[in-house]
Amino acid sequence: MRFQPTLPDRTGHFGPFGGKFVPETVMAALDELERAYAEARRDSGFRRQLGELLAQYAGRPTPLYFAKRLSRSLGRVRVYLKREDLLHTGAHKINNTLGQGLLAVRMGKRRLIAETGAGQHGVATATVAALFGLECEVFMGEEDMRRQSLNVVRMRLLGARVTAVRSGTRTLKDACNDAIRNWVTTVRTTHYCIGSVVGPHPYPRLVRDFQSVIGEEARRQIRKVAGRLPDVLLACVGGGSNAIGLFHPFRNDRRVRMIGVEAGGRSLTPGHHAATLVKGRPGVLHGSRSLLLQDRFGQVMETQSISAGLDYPGVGPEHAYYQLAKRAEYAAASDATALRGAALLARTEGILPALEPAHAIGYLEPLARRLPRNALVIVGLSGRGDKDVQTMAERLFPNGPARRV
Repeated sequence: MRFQPTLPDRTGHFGPFGGKFVPETVMAALDELERAYAEARRDSGFRRQLGELLAQYAGRPTPLYFAKRLSRSLGRVRVYLKREDLLHTGAHKINNTLGQGLLAVRMGKRRLIAETGAGQHGVATATVAALFGLECEVFMGEEDMRRQSLNVVRMRLLGARVTAVRSGTRTLKDACNDAIRNWVTTVRTTHYCIGSVVGPHPYPRLVRDFQSVIGEEARRQIRKVAGRLPDVLLACVGGGSNAIGLFHPFRNDRRVRMIGVEAGGRSLTPGHHAATLVKGRPGVLHGSRSLLLQDRFGQVMETQSISAGLDYPGVGPEHAYYQLAKRAEYAAASDATALRGAALLARTEGILPALEPAHAIGYLEPLARRLPRNALVIVGLSGRGDKDVQTMAERLFPNGPARRV
């Protein structure tokens, strides 16, 4: 399939992927959101207000940091980190929630709801709700609440109600299910702040556009420091918002390789990973057609990942299209690889990454050996690792923190 860089089309499709597959109850809310976003894009006041909030509240632009010791450790390549971990709330999620929060106010909504896995999107949504004086409820799987307890406390301190989801695997997929059910009954007063480039149109485009500030900045910054574009863009992919935010402004630069790294979990056998682009098949999940992990009867399969933010059986439709059109490549990194990546970055650069981007750092080790000497690589460092310290400790120091990795 020939790559078309201007998608989605007016029906929200990226080639065969995307669209709207939702109950009739929420179609009017989606149409309202689409109209509000189209108007906001043309409104210089909206763009100015969002730009000011990104700069003065979130902390943009984020640095493009040359990881000198990491590069030396890997050999052959020069690695730059796009430091989204330095944003307010500790991850890229605030880029999107500020934009959607402004849209909610514009539409007269009084309440925000969100789903969250790693908790970072929940924290970012709760933060924006507090900033704009809105009610907030975040749906989170019980298992994710256990392993991301720090972020649960943060959300509650910010005034959000955190609702535990006890169905299914009690992770991100199930949190999405409950958030949608709630939205169906509250659409008049509630805006559903989806956290990734998933869901029905216009969410995949809307979230992509708000996150594209990552790649737009990186493009200017790498030209300034290196005098040229990178050879490779590398980012982790769950739903895929941080990756698409980095990739999208480079989509027409065919010499720039774009590589997304999914959660390979314990192994690539069914039920032991969350590598949707590597192992998934076309289907419909949470309002759009994309790739998903499903059995031969079309039932959504269980997933597993050390990273709560990547533990999802679907992926954004634009990523599915990028793969089909051969514009981007996708690979899987195991839990063990992610832990090695986190340890490597911590010890070479004094930066503790979240377990999500640690998958990309871990995958960079074998990738570097296959790249030309002095290749330029930009890695999307989507979040910081504070939230994952307990998980890392359980895996890396099973006999207590005195044991060395």
